Amino acid sequence: MPRDDDDELTGIHCRLDELLASRGMTLTRLSELVGVSIVNLSVLKNDRAKAIRFSTLQAICAALDCEVGELLVRDRAGDAPAASAPQP
Repeated sequence: MPRDDDDELTGIHCRLDELLASRGMTLTRLSELVGVSIVNLSVLKNDRAKAIRFSTLQAICAALDCEVGELLVRDRAGDAPAASAPQP
């Protein structure tokens, strides 16, 4: 079954769930701190986001006292095999 562009994986994993748990913070509290709806944070948390504003990223990292690289990581399982990578 062909995938719609809307279902395309980004290869980026958001560790929001893990960071919230390690800080004992709820999604509701994070929403209050950063001024982003729970629905939008949930989309990010569940790896369904296609984009994120730098201002939102900065606010989340400030609220969680983390770096961007702790929040967003490359999903190595989603990487294309080296054989299919374009050759120089």
